Amino acid sequence: MLDQIFNSPFDVGLEAPVVLLILIALEAVLSADNAIALAAIAAGLEDPKLQRNALNLGLVGAYILRITLILTATWVVQFWQFEVLGAAYLLWLVFEHFTSEEDDEHHHHGPRFTSLWQTIPIIAVTDLAFSLDSVTTAIAISDKTWLVITGGTIGVITLRFMAGLFIRWLKEYVYLEDAGYITVGFVGLRLLVRAIKPELVPPEWLMVAAIALVFMWGFSKRTEVELPTEEEKVELPTQNEFKEAEEVTEVR
Repeated sequence: MLDQIFNSPFDVGLEAPVVLLILIALEAVLSADNAIALAAIAAGLEDPKLQRNALNLGLVGAYILRITLILTATWVVQFWQFEVLGAAYLLWLVFEHFTSEEDDEHHHHGPRFTSLWQTIPIIAVTDLAFSLDSVTTAIAISDKTWLVITGGTIGVITLRFMAGLFIRWLKEYVYLEDAGYITVGFVGLRLLVRAIKPELVPPEWLMVAAIALVFMWGFSKRTEVELPTEEEKVELPTQNEFKEAEEVTEVR
């Protein structure tokens, strides 16, 4: 369909904006699982300010790695070993998540960090592993490097905002973290299959549909708010007590 649009006699410079819109849409859709993985990593820091800094600095490093990957993509795609390494890393993240003990206080499976600088390289490398999938898809759509870089730039900006939202949502929805890591597993398996048997790679629409279904489950249950115990409850003054306090104030 894209070829019909671009080769049409009515095409008056439509290729660049249409491809750019498609790349942005793909980045937005394929960034959901990436965003939740980065959010879960950043949530390993206790301080919300450190979490924000980790995402900001980590994604700066991720952006540099992503641009490097785009510029060397025609060379990278010749080596299936890169996709196997990316797949192994993502599947390792999933394994670590589902085999680790849950933090009773924060309901967090992932690793805990004591330093900002422990978190930044993990965020950058995790985004690079995801980029092996998204960048390969992007260069299959367009051979114009500047278009792919523009789409990747907008994707990183979108990823930052989405990861910030997911950090908050992870506390609000019971199944969301598990749902996110299930979709990370999807991406890891997709990379592995593409490296071993490319003809068996599922189409993009099937991946998007599967991710959407898993995220619907992830948002299906909110975290229950614990009500204060009888000892923790603070008795509010009655209306009469308010009046008595006002009268005492007036007398004074």
